Amino acid sequence: MRVLAILFAILFNFGSVFGQSEDNPAIWSHSVEKISETEYELTFKGIIQEGWHVYSQYTAEGGSLPSEFTFEGAGEDYELIGGTEESETIKEYSEIFEVEETFFKGEAIFTQKIKLLRPEVSQISVNLFYQICKEVCIPMDEFFQISLDGSAFITETKNLDEASVALGESLKIDLQNREVLSQGALGNSASKSNLWMIFGLGFLGGLIALLTPCVFPMIPLTVSFFTKRSQQRSKGIFNAIQYGFFIVLIYFLLSLPFHLFDSVDSQILNTIATNIWLNILFFIIFVFFAFSFFGYYELTLPSSWANKMDAASHKVGGGLGIFFMALTLAIVSFSCTGPILGGLLGSTTLAEGNVAINLSAGMVGFGLALALPFALFALFPAWLNSLPKSGGWMTTVKVVLGFLELALAFKFLSNADLVGNWGILKREIFLGVWIVLFVLLALYLFGAFRFPHDGPKQKLSVPRKIVGLFSAAFSIYLILGLANITHLRFLSGFPPPDFYSLQQTDSECPLGLDCYKDFDEGLAVAKEQNKPILLDFTGWACVNCRKMEENVWSQASIYRMLKDDYVLISLYVDDRKELPTDEQFDFKYDSGRIKSIETIGQKWGTFQTINFNAASQPYYVLLSPNLEILNEAVQYVDAEVYEEWLKSGLENYQLSMNRP
Repeated sequence: MRVLAILFAILFNFGSVFGQSEDNPAIWSHSVEKISETEYELTFKGIIQEGWHVYSQYTAEGGSLPSEFTFEGAGEDYELIGGTEESETIKEYSEIFEVEETFFKGEAIFTQKIKLLRPEVSQISVNLFYQICKEVCIPMDEFFQISLDGSAFITETKNLDEASVALGESLKIDLQNREVLSQGALGNSASKSNLWMIFGLGFLGGLIALLTPCVFPMIPLTVSFFTKRSQQRSKGIFNAIQYGFFIVLIYFLLSLPFHLFDSVDSQILNTIATNIWLNILFFIIFVFFAFSFFGYYELTLPSSWANKMDAASHKVGGGLGIFFMALTLAIVSFSCTGPILGGLLGSTTLAEGNVAINLSAGMVGFGLALALPFALFALFPAWLNSLPKSGGWMTTVKVVLGFLELALAFKFLSNADLVGNWGILKREIFLGVWIVLFVLLALYLFGAFRFPHDGPKQKLSVPRKIVGLFSAAFSIYLILGLANITHLRFLSGFPPPDFYSLQQTDSECPLGLDCYKDFDEGLAVAKEQNKPILLDFTGWACVNCRKMEENVWSQASIYRMLKDDYVLISLYVDDRKELPTDEQFDFKYDSGRIKSIETIGQKWGTFQTINFNAASQPYYVLLSPNLEILNEAVQYVDAEVYEEWLKSGLENYQLSMNRP
């Protein structure tokens, strides 16, 4: 078991091989203190993003990888005095590695004293290898170029031109009362709730998959096989439960490759959810899935795979044979489960939190729902008599899924349209497409038209009528929302925002508020009007940002404060519009790493990271015009918390104005 746990941990560590980050979850700096003519103390400081941790040099062997410094030239140009000392650490027992691990949270500080062996040495290079973990662990390298005498470090790396240096420096702002941010952001409970939501969606998807013609007929056959083959009923029950366990395991294992591609990029969710071409690819895939459910073609894995797995199950027998039986079911049922799993993958990219962890939760939920009947009917075989007979109703289930796949496909196309600012799928067009889809679904369910794989026309069943009425009611709900008769709170965050509309509006800001999409412009207005700033780090494809705007900002008391008492600056970190040529530049981090800033989103994403040590959206900060932080940052919270936060910011602003 320990070997398997270590294997999983190693798999999680390869994330950086497949995608390097633009901004690391830890931001490093260094300083030098001269002790004597030949002795210096070097300090290396890392600010670690909330939720991440970095391992100590002295964490236990057999666990996660320790931090390790390499001092280039040590022993020739200078010698190390003692070991590298560390700031306060945390100790915690690891269930995976079965050792007590030592790590840093929030901040890591290392100090090392050196003594020069050659007086003419004025520059040294130090490499830090470390492992940083959240849901996954990633090995990282940080390279420090240190000048002992304060002179510019001579390096062969890319030299920035004067324009890049100036534009890079303009991104850094002199925040006052910065220590308030170290308390972390208030709220941010969305990731845990979303994890359960994804698990629930996976479980629901598994229940739906049970009703398809690829899976449903297998239930009585498989359960009968286990109970009748075994001489003892208890043995048959055990085998059926084991079969169900292996189904869950197989679907969990299918999610593991996504951990390999889970980048260490602090903008990971934006990279996935806002990449234009990836969203278009999802759109095409989901349309392809939908038409397979409509019966125009069938998605199947090579039949040789199923034959080989089936042969292996008979050959090896025992627990391993049952595993191959479960794998055979997964392969044979792919034509029905594949599109549902594709929908699950799509849902994880739209939800907040770690994409790979979300997908694993969804896969476990899916596998659990798929496996439950095999265990339950083995325990209570009499229940098999109550199962409905296979028939045309299963084809209807597939068609309903096809329409749902099409609806989700247009969400991905909308993401691409929003981020690219193409203006193709404005809010009215998006809602119009959905109205057409759900009207067509209702007409199909009431027998107005048929698909190629439909059987002979029969009397409409009660469940079919109920789903048809629900689809018709949902279409009416969308129509009322399109006509602005009702607010689509149930779909908040899913359609394009209100201001992304075909109708000409005076404001391109949420709820018609006045907002500024450039920090310097908004800051100038705040100084002129002598008002505090609500700094809103947001994104075009950020679902929780839309939920906050449509469900929280729309509250009368909150809306009034945003309109009258604050200057709103909304910075879109996923905006793929290119900056004017004279505003594009290369930004150099303290570590020497250089990042090209070519788009609006890259500019404001970097601005958020270097000034606020954060990369999530939504992320709200209250500032005075003098750049004093008025209280802690907040993220995804309810209206009551948000209102109190805004009031507290106003009170603190008044106090700051009265201070001498």
